[in-house]
Amino acid sequence: MATITLTADNFKETISGHDIVIVDFWAEWCGPCRSFAPAFEAASEKYPDIAFAKVNTEVEQEMAGGFNIRSIPTLMVFREQVILYAEAGALSAAALDQLIEQVRSLDMEKVRAEIAASDAAE
Repeated sequence: MATITLTADNFKETISGHDIVIVDFWAEWCGPCRSFAPAFEAASEKYPDIAFAKVNTEVEQEMAGGFNIRSIPTLMVFREQVILYAEAGALSAAALDQLIEQVRSLDMEKVRAEIAASDAAE
């Protein structure tokens, strides 16, 4: 699957339309973002069942602000519309593969139960 350019207009459709979505928040001027881009693109080809999306923080400033992006690159992983991972910093290709396998192996019923329990405790 080709990498999706994520915008405010297609965000909801993209997140709800795919089981797993990996989002790279980046900017053209960011050296680490440019260094991470080949690993991100390679993973998008290696895992065609996963949606890979990029948010240009210079263009989509409101979206980046809404997700409290303070440093780029920031990688965010959604599964079944739940944010499971959100960390700043570029990953190696091997670390990205490992993250993907961890996300795939999660029991989402258990994750949702834990979220519900946490919400109830607040």
